[in-house]
Amino acid sequence: MRHTIAIALLACFSIGYAQQRGQMDARMLERQAAVKAAYTKHEFMIPMRDGVKLFTAVYTPKDGSEAYPMMMSRTPYSVAPYGIENYRATLGPPSERFFKEKFIFVYQDVRGRNKSEGEFVHVRPVMVNKQGPKDVDEATDTYDTIEWLVKNVPNNNGRVGMWGISYPGFYAAMGAVDSHPALKATSPQAPVNDWFVGDDFRHNGVLFLSHAFNFLGAFGRPRPEDAMLPGSKFTMDTPDGYDFHLSVGPLANYDEKFFKGQVKFWKDLITNETYSAFWQSRAANRHMKNVKPAMMTVGGWFDAEDVYGPLSIYASAEKNSPGATNMIVEGPWSHGGWARQDGTSLGNVSFASNTSKFYQDEIEFPFFNYHLKGKGDGNKLPEAYMFETGRNEWHKLDAWPPKQAKSSTLYFHPQGKLSTSAPAGTAAFDEYVSDPMKPVPFTPYITNRMDYNYMTDDQRFAAARPDVLVYQTGALGSDLRVAGPLKATLWVSTTGTDSDWVVKLVDVFPSDTPDNNPNPAGVRMGGYQMLVRGEPFRGRFRNSFEKPEPFTPGKVEKVEFELPDVFHTFRKGHRLMVQVQSSWFPLTDRNPQKYVPVHEAKSSDFQKATQRVYMGGQQASGLTVRVLD
Repeated sequence: MRHTIAIALLACFSIGYAQQRGQMDARMLERQAAVKAAYTKHEFMIPMRDGVKLFTAVYTPKDGSEAYPMMMSRTPYSVAPYGIENYRATLGPPSERFFKEKFIFVYQDVRGRNKSEGEFVHVRPVMVNKQGPKDVDEATDTYDTIEWLVKNVPNNNGRVGMWGISYPGFYAAMGAVDSHPALKATSPQAPVNDWFVGDDFRHNGVLFLSHAFNFLGAFGRPRPEDAMLPGSKFTMDTPDGYDFHLSVGPLANYDEKFFKGQVKFWKDLITNETYSAFWQSRAANRHMKNVKPAMMTVGGWFDAEDVYGPLSIYASAEKNSPGATNMIVEGPWSHGGWARQDGTSLGNVSFASNTSKFYQDEIEFPFFNYHLKGKGDGNKLPEAYMFETGRNEWHKLDAWPPKQAKSSTLYFHPQGKLSTSAPAGTAAFDEYVSDPMKPVPFTPYITNRMDYNYMTDDQRFAAARPDVLVYQTGALGSDLRVAGPLKATLWVSTTGTDSDWVVKLVDVFPSDTPDNNPNPAGVRMGGYQMLVRGEPFRGRFRNSFEKPEPFTPGKVEKVEFELPDVFHTFRKGHRLMVQVQSSWFPLTDRNPQKYVPVHEAKSSDFQKATQRVYMGGQQASGLTVRVLD
């Protein structure tokens, strides 16, 4: 009987899935038909200054009654479908207003990817002192593409805009470097920026293992002979990433077991363990000088991949291009969430409105429509359009971080207390044993990927572990608004010769907070410990990213580092919590806690270490925030 019921349920599920898939396919065909009715597709191989040709798809409005600006996106991920009779189902950014307003839409495979010629280089370095036509980078490829487009695409008005999310966001930023005069507006969104300091694959030198392994396993393999096919993707045989990565062992084992020497960038990633010229030359924010096009950088407060990139790109342009039209937008989104989800929630945390549609219609479209067509009130957009989590409100600000925000330090106290008053007397300490064979997990659930929801996950599972220190305030008597970057100052010692330090800022909900409705996962929100921001730091870099140093066992030293900005209100009745730990696995790789090159570490190098965090006197550990009245 049970067998019969199971078969019936499976049949119902299969029918339902097939119907849903059929509906999706029908909608896709309907959208493609609408695009085909309104636009004509062209495909070009556009020559660069060194003779390499880049594949470019151009969609022009059939209505030729006026000249149109161009909206361009450059990508390593393919501009499929290929063939002039095969149309995309959508054109431009998500807002339907772009399609209705009409632009010329341009999509390009970057050098060495898919149908474009040449060699692909990850986050290709900017060539500062170019000597001739053979010296190319993403800035020159963008310039040469725009030069060809404005001369060869009929009915264009000589104005170009760029946009892109993640890797394409990096290319949108590169367009602003030594930009073509026709590039009037660009929007780097979740842009890749610095892969050592804070984006994607390394944060403060710590390898983001789960993300790097999954991403490069799919994207990092050599291009197959048929350039239209993606590289093969490695598939784990278990949903338990924690167990999988622990069983692999040291970093040196990954190439031997899985990549077989085929993923060159994996080797580059793990062997370049210091902030060498390899990484510095790839940091986009170092080149945001003399920016000419209007630039709107977009990011998500809970972007698991590139939360650092938008903030650093914007800040660098603000500093090095003081006369530029330069603005920043931050919403309560995961990676690219403003274009892929409605932004009403992330994981178990609600933001109370469709934040993505607001951004698409009220910020993104007005920005481009004004700068490319001279229409609308895009010139009235603020310097910073920022979403405040906790209160769940949009704010127009004239600077970011807000100039009126005041610095305040939350000091660690004995018995797990957290206070704006520094501890009196001589330094006390808390301690825990960090065991690389039993690292602290980064989620309370089983996953084999870098689950985006970890950015707002409940931290009660971590607070209960003996190798996680927990400090918290009492219940707040009024709202506390935190706006801007955070700075962790830790006075520490270790019995090892190296150690990682992970610091997390957490919002503790009141015990009587009602559960979400609906609540399919059965999560209890009373006492929920929402991660607001967390960041790791490899202790060997405490004095320099370029010149690492071992710890002397038992010696007290200062480890200080910034955590990316937040704009969050801890509501009345909530508590502020700070957690400190030495592993975050397998989000980050394991530090052997012995000072050896991590990519060369053997199993025997991984050792337990007793970690001490000091408080009081001249060794007052804490987290510095910026408070906004």
